[in-house]
Amino acid sequence: MFLRLHLRLLNNTVSITRHSSKKYATIVSEESQITNAPVYPPILDLSFKAKQKRKKEVWHDEIKRIKTVEEKIFKINMPRYYGWKSLILDEHVIPYNSLEHAQYITRTYIIKERGLPTFYNNVISDEELESIVNDNKSLIEDIIAFEYSSRKRKHELNEIQLESKAAMENIVASAIVYQINRTLQSNLVTIRPHLLEVQTDFEPRVEAFWFVGGIDPPGLKIKARKRIHWMKEYAYDPVDIPIQYYGKSILQSRHNLPLKEIMSLSECEDSSLTIPQFKFDPRVLGYELNRKHATNIPGFWPGDPCEFGLLSYHNCGYIAERPETYKDENDALLKQAILASYSWLLSQACYQGFSTFHDVTYPFVNQAVITNGQYWSFYVYQLNTTVLHSENVDENPRRNICWATESVKLFDKVEGEKVHGLNTDVLKSLIKFYANIPEEKMIEMKPNLGNDVQKIADIQSDRRRNWLERYYKHLVTNRPRHRKAPEIYHWQKIYLIDNKTCPMMKKRHPFQFGISVMSRKLNDHTLKYVPKCLRVNPKKKLGNWEQTFYP
Repeated sequence: MFLRLHLRLLNNTVSITRHSSKKYATIVSEESQITNAPVYPPILDLSFKAKQKRKKEVWHDEIKRIKTVEEKIFKINMPRYYGWKSLILDEHVIPYNSLEHAQYITRTYIIKERGLPTFYNNVISDEELESIVNDNKSLIEDIIAFEYSSRKRKHELNEIQLESKAAMENIVASAIVYQINRTLQSNLVTIRPHLLEVQTDFEPRVEAFWFVGGIDPPGLKIKARKRIHWMKEYAYDPVDIPIQYYGKSILQSRHNLPLKEIMSLSECEDSSLTIPQFKFDPRVLGYELNRKHATNIPGFWPGDPCEFGLLSYHNCGYIAERPETYKDENDALLKQAILASYSWLLSQACYQGFSTFHDVTYPFVNQAVITNGQYWSFYVYQLNTTVLHSENVDENPRRNICWATESVKLFDKVEGEKVHGLNTDVLKSLIKFYANIPEEKMIEMKPNLGNDVQKIADIQSDRRRNWLERYYKHLVTNRPRHRKAPEIYHWQKIYLIDNKTCPMMKKRHPFQFGISVMSRKLNDHTLKYVPKCLRVNPKKKLGNWEQTFYP
């Protein structure tokens, strides 16, 4: 038997032949050996913080190099298969005493003097303004009288809506805004032709995602850091939290040109524009953290020619059901305006190729109106920066600026289908918003996007374009995964993690093998099976699985 094995080994051996080595000589010029100054590789900081910073910068550079808008959003979502554990902000959920928190997470400075910027004094002449107010005053009175006294809504609404004061205020405010917008836009179009090119969205879907740094770490994070001996010194270091905003305005108007800036970017770097600090965990205000995929949607999909916002209307029915002991209606409205304007402008900036990691190169301006039908307040917001993560939340010299007016009555009361005390100053402020003409900027508007390919629809390959379009729409729906993330139950936390009283129990769960389920990548999943009849080459054995095109 040994002989057979020995012969088999001899038959399977491979002979190795030695090849003769050849030497070549090259002529090296003296000039190539002489340099003016020695070049050394950079000396890198090998500390933990420096390594983490370089790792993030590599990720940010990869996002910047991507050519299309949708693929940039894909890349931001790539580190989390189940979504980022984000702070969820809803437009109509305003916790008590949360204005400073809204300013901090958006880096917004509020102009102390209430009123619109002086820029609006020259938007339209006083003669034209008075003429427009006189022409439309009676029409607006008829609109208000009809919605408050003549229109019967019992056959339109259910019992819950009829009994809810907040719901009724939102419904009436929406109806009045629709009619006033139609009236003013049609009557102003003769002197402001840009209104002919305006695109109007009714109850649009507005979402925005960004990172904010400088937040105090939660208790569980501190405990987890202290368990690792070399991480103890970093236990109390601030953390970045993802923020996902969801809003729905009454309507919004868009144009293919942006509004003119109120202040230059250099003026917004004034150190006297102080931002309040709010580094506490946002859950102290009553917010929740949920896992959501990062979405930036300004009410339309990429590729729409009207990419810049002009005007947005928002309702505030929640004020009617707000506890009277709060006495913070003005602060609540101001916070709603800040978050709504920042989020809408941030999502518009993302469609221009910017993101929460790459700052804007020119300002974005929005005009916002918040109303319940009777009370109206006006806001102008200028977005100057979107980079708020890590140390940028404190060291970024730019500030976002917000101008606000007091909440003023449009009318005193409605009796007998007649409006009493119509306030023309409210109409004048509203007309100035419509009369503000957008202007073309003589700069590169999309510096971080490709020249020929800026959205998925521009991709030439049918397979890649169709795959990205389908999976992008599925991603932004934020549907839960068909298989939920593995959960650690209470008994597992007590007996397997904290006390380790079951050493003989068979390991079956990911955490027992040191696997972090929530760190799973977006592309870490089983590929979709392709039937033989749908394959490119049915006779070929390979190619049973769908090809992916993740960025």
